[in-house]
Amino acid sequence: MNITTPVKENTMSVSLFLLLLTPLFLFLIIKRFSKSYKNLPPGPRPLPIIGNLHQVGNNPHVSTAILAKKYGPLMSLRLGHKLVIVASSSEAAVEILRTQGRYLSSRHVPDALHVNEQDHTVIWSLECNENWRLLRTICRYDMFSVKALESQSSIREKKLAQLLDFFSSKKGQAVNIPEALFTTAFNTLSSIYFGHDLLDLNDESGTASVLQEKLFIILKNGIKPNLSDFYPILKRFDLQGLRKENLNHLKEVFASWAGIISDRRLAAAAGSQEELCFLDRLIKRGFSNDQINIFAMELFIASTDTTTSTIEWTMAELLRRKEAMIELQQELKQNISTDITKLPYLNACIKEVLRLHPPAPLLLPHRAIQTCEVMNYTIPCGAELLVNAWAIGRDPKLWEDPLSFIPERFLGSDLDFKGEHFEFIPFGAGRRMCPGQPFAIISVQTVVSSLIRQFEWVLPDGQDPLKLDMTAKFGVTLQKEIPLKLILKPSK
Repeated sequence: MNITTPVKENTMSVSLFLLLLTPLFLFLIIKRFSKSYKNLPPGPRPLPIIGNLHQVGNNPHVSTAILAKKYGPLMSLRLGHKLVIVASSSEAAVEILRTQGRYLSSRHVPDALHVNEQDHTVIWSLECNENWRLLRTICRYDMFSVKALESQSSIREKKLAQLLDFFSSKKGQAVNIPEALFTTAFNTLSSIYFGHDLLDLNDESGTASVLQEKLFIILKNGIKPNLSDFYPILKRFDLQGLRKENLNHLKEVFASWAGIISDRRLAAAAGSQEELCFLDRLIKRGFSNDQINIFAMELFIASTDTTTSTIEWTMAELLRRKEAMIELQQELKQNISTDITKLPYLNACIKEVLRLHPPAPLLLPHRAIQTCEVMNYTIPCGAELLVNAWAIGRDPKLWEDPLSFIPERFLGSDLDFKGEHFEFIPFGAGRRMCPGQPFAIISVQTVVSSLIRQFEWVLPDGQDPLKLDMTAKFGVTLQKEIPLKLILKPSK
């Protein structure tokens, strides 16, 4: 005992000494690699090491909107070592997304989402290079053009019919709305892309839920606070293991459709000219399996959760405002044979939901590839830029009674979500605007119009719709913190 005790005490002393030195060590590293810039946008004073991380919190769209009221519509934050510029006004958004778009159109890619073929992506491409232009063109003309959307209409109708049948079979039961919507949105896209459903609305084996869970974890890790993003010098260590975890999940997700790719490659090699799905076009263009996998993953990321959350918020807002629900029901019943894209109140409701609950409240992060000026402030090369579309959509200078759900504000208005009106940019604007906007809108229009026309909805246990919890949580998309559960019955 007399021999071992001093050893234990010395070990504990050394550990305690190293623990006390760690903050000092990190501070010296950050000070060594930090740069001082002049004429930055104003912002709260950062603390040593952590910067302004403590002021951002779990809902950065809300916290930065509050800070902007004090420091202005263009604001500087330090998140660890990273310099972040946040725009919270339509004027600042114009300069970032349009005026200086040439210099601010790169991306900051979260470390957890760094995967193979990183340069061959449309969402996370670091530069607007040749690969990005190719994928953008393919998206625009082969997936999201008017002609492409028309050719996909039979798939959307089939998936919608399956969703309505599923809801009808659950009459009188409380149904988790976002779960059913997610499966439908996912299968619609997988049928277009792969020619197959990958999830099952009535799955009881757990296979579908496992795939869905892995996809959710991948996306969640991408937006989770990560030391590798805040302190780039630590990237190589992947201290939180997020990149490693994502790579493992990606392999399993890609394996779930590997057989489909193999079958279509064999058909192409045998001389088949028939295009059964989008995958066939990519194979003919010479895409590798890795490129096909990453492209598929990006499309699922961009469309499934965003579509799901928008429809869920629409249903929740309509339930809370009874007169809006009645107005929409009447419009739908009186115009059964009318093109839904031309129904004014339906589209006003969807626009109002996107104003209040944009799926990507901070859009996707941009990165400066060259130092430039925005609103007479310096934006240094390498800075990350966030545009707070959530704050802009609730700006009282732009919107009367901005916190209320008032679809009528869009009736007779030319305000649209195509990136031309910077007071309303749920899909972004400029060269990095979401290319899937037409696909997303037609998907939301189709589902919402059918659910409202064919069913009456009530909350479980006779809950008062005016007391429905509308708390949002910042995540993969801006989701309802408490998923919407409804009981439905066929309309009379």
